[in-house]
Amino acid sequence: MTDIRKDSVTLHRVDENGAEQRLDNYLVRLLRGVPKSHIYRIIRSGEIRVNKGRARADTKLAIGDEIRVPPIRVAERPSQEAVPGCEFPIVYEDDALLVINKPAGVAVHGGSGVSFGVIEQLRRARPDARYLELVHRLDRETSGLLMIAKKRSALVKLHEMIRNDVPQKRYFALGLGSWPANVQHVKLPLHRFHTPSGERMVRVDADQGIYAHTIFSVQQRYRGFTLVEALLRTGRTHQIRVHMQASGCPIAGDEKYGDFAANRELQKRGLKRMFLHAANLALPHPLTGEPLALHAPLPAELTRFLDTLTHEA
Repeated sequence: MTDIRKDSVTLHRVDENGAEQRLDNYLVRLLRGVPKSHIYRIIRSGEIRVNKGRARADTKLAIGDEIRVPPIRVAERPSQEAVPGCEFPIVYEDDALLVINKPAGVAVHGGSGVSFGVIEQLRRARPDARYLELVHRLDRETSGLLMIAKKRSALVKLHEMIRNDVPQKRYFALGLGSWPANVQHVKLPLHRFHTPSGERMVRVDADQGIYAHTIFSVQQRYRGFTLVEALLRTGRTHQIRVHMQASGCPIAGDEKYGDFAANRELQKRGLKRMFLHAANLALPHPLTGEPLALHAPLPAELTRFLDTLTHEA
């Protein structure tokens, strides 16, 4: 890692994407690559000035505020780790919101052993974009609809809608075995934990778990498999995957919660990924209120695998 010295003081004018944001959060986004500990140190020392005065980390910013930033050392990654710019299939885009069809196998952001993800690649591909932030997440092996905010006002509103379970998110999943009922409300509380090796996992836990609700409806029964639609009523980590496992019908190809022996056989038959796809999203536009109904078709590799299965009579 090398250090680049920004030798001069810089002045930044807060626009609508920074309004009502805390100073520390604004600086974390502005000074990408600078450790948070350093950002808090220069705030406490008074080196950061807002409208020529000292400010606290929790100071709320307003449009037009002037922020003075001192010279800072910014860590730069070696060139071989440079993020490649990439655009992804666009399902919807305007000046406030971008919705893409994320491929399986691509992380949504860097971290946990992943150098970069969708958001870093989009920022590199769109160097003139003033604001790009993930609205929510999809697991690396899950494909489908992913929302990115292009304005902070849109991000704030979308997060409010998600907290109130407003967006209707529908997924297609292929379960191993026979689903127990044509329509089923699964309301099993989920608890996140880490294994001794540090891997993040989720389990059903009546004592420590948080309420989680998924509505499953059978789309097609096959010999040894069931294609279901999963409607999320809450948005917990790995919710669909764990609810399906707990219902005796784990997702085909799921290497974390699935049937590992069966997955090895499925790879030989052509299924080389987890069969989970975020297919449909319905919500009001975060700024205009216009109803949005977005769709990402089932990827070709999943459709091809379904074509190899035998329908139940």
